[in-house]
Amino acid sequence: MTPVLIRMHERDNVAIVGNDGCLPAGTVLPGGPTLREKVPQAHKVALIDLPAGADVRRYGVNIGTAKAPIAAGSWVHERLLDMPAARSLDGLPMATLKAAPQPPLEGHSFMGYRNADGSVGTRNLLAISTTVQCVAGVLDVALQRIRSELLPKYPNVDGVVGIEHAYGCGVAIEAPGAEIPIRTLRHIAMNPNFGGEIMLVSLGCEKLQPDRLLPPGTIPLSTGVRLQDEQHVGLMSMIDHILATADSHLQRLNARRRESVPASELVVGVQCGGSDAFSGATANPAVGFCTDLLVRAGATVMFSENTEVRDGIAQLTTRAATPEVAEALIREMAWTDAYLARGGVDRSANTTPGNKAGGLSNIVEKAMGSIVKSGSAPIAGVLAPGEKLGNSKGLIYAATPASDFICGTLQLAAGMNLHVFTTGRGTPYGLEAVPVIKVATRSDLARRWHDLMDVNAGRIADGQASIEDVGWELFHLMLDVASGRRKTFAEQWKLHNALVLFNPAPVT
Repeated sequence: MTPVLIRMHERDNVAIVGNDGCLPAGTVLPGGPTLREKVPQAHKVALIDLPAGADVRRYGVNIGTAKAPIAAGSWVHERLLDMPAARSLDGLPMATLKAAPQPPLEGHSFMGYRNADGSVGTRNLLAISTTVQCVAGVLDVALQRIRSELLPKYPNVDGVVGIEHAYGCGVAIEAPGAEIPIRTLRHIAMNPNFGGEIMLVSLGCEKLQPDRLLPPGTIPLSTGVRLQDEQHVGLMSMIDHILATADSHLQRLNARRRESVPASELVVGVQCGGSDAFSGATANPAVGFCTDLLVRAGATVMFSENTEVRDGIAQLTTRAATPEVAEALIREMAWTDAYLARGGVDRSANTTPGNKAGGLSNIVEKAMGSIVKSGSAPIAGVLAPGEKLGNSKGLIYAATPASDFICGTLQLAAGMNLHVFTTGRGTPYGLEAVPVIKVATRSDLARRWHDLMDVNAGRIADGQASIEDVGWELFHLMLDVASGRRKTFAEQWKLHNALVLFNPAPVT
């Protein structure tokens, strides 16, 4: 077996094993030492002798200090390292990087659905929002009937989505932080893939009343179904009312047709989960290259995950388009620091057993690989959790927790119409409201999960493709998926996760 080592920066004193499976003890590394022990794929190898207290560098930055001497050729893992302290949020560089503008990328388009508010959908879906978890069971029964009885009559509608959640009552709805789940639900209802057809099912006695969820005038009263209304005698009358209301929305949605729109109408959320040490070496750099292509094409790209960018905050404030954007980034990081501190933890609580099994020693290393998804464009704006994009374009930081499900839910509320998700350990993650393109970091995962991964970025490590090759492949795949010419594997199998609201306010 020819050993393959992946080194991210010339200053690095460790590299990760690129070979499938592992490299056995005694393997002579190219231009380096002999392995002192078996090292699994994606895990780090010391390229030089590291004395106790020495900085261990990957991505050209210090990801930890050696607790004891580490000999060249040794396996470097989390138990051998002390994690650096978090970078202070004071004295950061503010919008200091003035990169030369990239040439526009013109001539690319997709077939999308134009909405009255100027947004564009990649799918034509009926979404039924809810005010409270109490109505979820009734809505589930109604959804089954809508799919079996109504959707066959409307072939131009891609499906019906229930916006169910565990909020709405038993909560401190006036408390600081309660505005986050409320505006999240409000803005999800306005996602471009729902065509402006807002339909709501409520109970009647809940704290999250319809007029609190949706501003007055957002929807006519006739489009809402309240289960406690006296007109409902028995379950079937509730179901019939939901179906009758849904039918009028479906008629309007069915009249819509795809039309050619420029690639600038894409609003792409990028995220990673089940990450490994390959994430920052293959999939995320390819997504970052594609992010730059999208920004050059005039599109909007959102990256997120506060705890997974916290250790690179200086990189982000440097790239901010203005000092005001840099200040907004700092504000969101400071909010998260305080939020975690209230719970008695810090950013290190983020890393999972799977991350560590995949070669990520700590959150510092994970953060360096996560940020790469954002490419190199200036950061044009910052959204707080649950906020909506509006007319923003370019690269946007949407502040969210790093939880896959919460991050996806908040990016959905921000207005994404297409989602890209990279994974090294593997996850069947999907969303019902937007297509999710899954990118594997390793060829082994792509082979084993051949009907779940849409793109194999592991070919970069294998030497079969470049970062640029995979980035362009992803760009063209996005246009095909956005046009409905291709379905992602998550769509084909109808795999989707529940929406999970971020609620930092108390539950009563």
